[in-house]
Amino acid sequence: MVEVYRIESVASEEAGGGIIRRILVRTESVEKAKERALKVFSLARRPQSRDPEIESVRVLDGAGYEVFSISTRD
Repeated sequence: MVEVYRIESVASEEAGGGIIRRILVRTESVEKAKERALKVFSLARRPQSRDPEIESVRVLDGAGYEVFSISTRD
C-alpha cells in the first residue's frame, strides 16, 4: 500500500531554526523514505549548498508521526 511521507529539512538554531524545506514522497515502504531523507541530508550538508545550515532531516508518516530522523549531532 502506498503511503505519503513528509521529509522536512530543519535549520540550525544559529540559522534561525524552523523548517527550511518540505518534500512529499509517495512510496510503499518507510525504508525508501529513509533512503530519500539520507540523500536530502547529504546534499544539504555540502559546502556549495544554497540553503542555510541544515541541522537535521526528519521523516513523518501520513498521520504526522516522526518515523526517522538524522541530525548533525548523530
